[in-house]
Amino acid sequence: MNTYLSMLGLDTILEQAAQYAASQEAYNRIIAMEPSLNEAECKRRMDETTAARSVLDACGSPPLAVMKDLEETLTLCQIGAQCTPEQLNGIALFCTSCKRMRAYCARAEAQNRELSLLGQSFMPLEDVQQEIDRCVDTEKVLDEASPRLRDLRRKMDYTENKIREKLNQILQSRKQYLADGYITRRNGRYVLPVQRRYQNQFGGVVVDASASGSTLFMEPGAIGDLQAELAALTVEEDAETRRILYTLAAMVTTKENPIRRNMETMLVLDVLFARAKLSASMKARGVEISTRRDIQLIQARHPLLAPELCVPLDFAMDENISGVIITGPNTGGKTVAVKTVGLLTAMAQCGLHIPCAEGSRIAMQDAIWCDIGDSQNISQNLSTFSGHITNVIRILDGASSDSLVLLDELGSGTDPAEGMGIAIAVLEELRRRGCMYLVTTHYPQVKIYAEKTERVRSARMAFDPLTLAPQYRLEMDRSGESCALLIAARLGLAPSLIARAKQEVYGEHDDHKQPCTALPVPPSRLVRYQPPKENRNPSGKFTMGDSVQLLPGLETGIVYRPADDAGNVIVQVRDQKRAVNHTRLRLQVPASELYPPDYDFSVVFDTVANRKAAHILSKRYDDRAQRVYEANEGIIGGKE
Repeated sequence: MNTYLSMLGLDTILEQAAQYAASQEAYNRIIAMEPSLNEAECKRRMDETTAARSVLDACGSPPLAVMKDLEETLTLCQIGAQCTPEQLNGIALFCTSCKRMRAYCARAEAQNRELSLLGQSFMPLEDVQQEIDRCVDTEKVLDEASPRLRDLRRKMDYTENKIREKLNQILQSRKQYLADGYITRRNGRYVLPVQRRYQNQFGGVVVDASASGSTLFMEPGAIGDLQAELAALTVEEDAETRRILYTLAAMVTTKENPIRRNMETMLVLDVLFARAKLSASMKARGVEISTRRDIQLIQARHPLLAPELCVPLDFAMDENISGVIITGPNTGGKTVAVKTVGLLTAMAQCGLHIPCAEGSRIAMQDAIWCDIGDSQNISQNLSTFSGHITNVIRILDGASSDSLVLLDELGSGTDPAEGMGIAIAVLEELRRRGCMYLVTTHYPQVKIYAEKTERVRSARMAFDPLTLAPQYRLEMDRSGESCALLIAARLGLAPSLIARAKQEVYGEHDDHKQPCTALPVPPSRLVRYQPPKENRNPSGKFTMGDSVQLLPGLETGIVYRPADDAGNVIVQVRDQKRAVNHTRLRLQVPASELYPPDYDFSVVFDTVANRKAAHILSKRYDDRAQRVYEANEGIIGGKE
């Protein structure tokens, strides 16, 4: 897979699909999938996924075979080697799965006839499956495999029982010579543990010795003939077992072609149903794919984002539009919007369903070219700007009129004026070539270019200026602002600095706004004063005095202290102050709408004793008032 598709996240999507595969070969095929450049092939893949999804929804999960080590077993059978019972059992399980899949596909005929016909292509292998199941299980050859094997094993059991009877008699009669009272086996022969000093008195053959050498494992002479008989029977039993395994392997060889055909059919179905299961997990659907330069995404979602957190994307480009330039604030969702268009296009050309609403359609691309993220590369001595330009040059060398180009923050990382010039030059070249492109930018000149240039469309990411919250909603044919000054002002940058910044950027004067007046605060040595913590508010929503609801109980409270570094907000609920994580709060009415400017919040939050102590401390030092204030952590003049 090329770097650009990985940059979009297609490799992650294919990995998710591959996890639904039953066999390793199906997993490998899915991982290796790439967008098709043939319209008929794309449509065929999409129709196959749609058919598998409809069958999956109607009939449930299919009984696909794992097919582990089948290829190795067939190779062993082909060269005349002996297979293990476990390997042969794997062949039998595969034959059973083929029978079940054939029945499953027959039930699916009402949903899709083509897929049902594919299931009918399974060759019958019941005779192989029944013979293997009769002869072996996962660990051994069964007694029923042949009359001779059954007879040999009965004789072995009889002989073993006679050996044990004699050994038990010896245990009782000669226990004074034994190191312990049990029967065991060493090197395939039944023995008793004898103390070394009684070796000669005990009599028999030494078969083995303990690690210390103090105990000898001896075969008594009384069982020598029985032991020899058992050994002979064991040889015959092993020969018969081998004969049966070779016979079964030869039978599998005669069925090799049908087995391989079934394996390929099973593999095709495994890949199809993995794609269908991915579609179901994403709540995705099939879309129209054509060579017309027309993209229409309705309520589309980025498939790697949680659905409950993802704001759906509405996006449109037709043959009359060459490019879309997206503007808006940082962290507003511009990059996600661009990636969504590129990733869904790549997925559709792979034959995968995409998460969107009915009526969406995708234009085929001969390639998807991307420059997204930080392209800095220390090992190659590339700065961020150099890395971006290197990618852009590579894109211009390869992009055609049938390509989709995605550029994030084009021209960034260098002098703004020169970066803007490069951005417009690149966009004009892409427009001249007629390829489809999506570009994100902060440059106002690029926004103007988009508004005044034919075949170029503007779009912006919605942003709430009151709460500083990005809304992650793409609005077509509208230009957005970076909102840097607004964000800086709301986060507490001095008004005088904001006014100067406006003057430098826009030539505006903001003389009617006065700097904030200092609030009377007792000396730090008298009061445990802490500076306001709004600047560290990770939620960006709550300030002192905001009316909020606490989730999930929907209690109402007033923000006393904005969020700290851990995201905890102090909220006063009735007469109690609570620490609540900002994710559990919902803004009802901001403080700016509830209270006039410079409102004394001590009226809301402090007890009468605290307010009196604060009033005294604001004029002079008083030890008693100081103790009251410190004990209750009051606020003075509306600030902590």
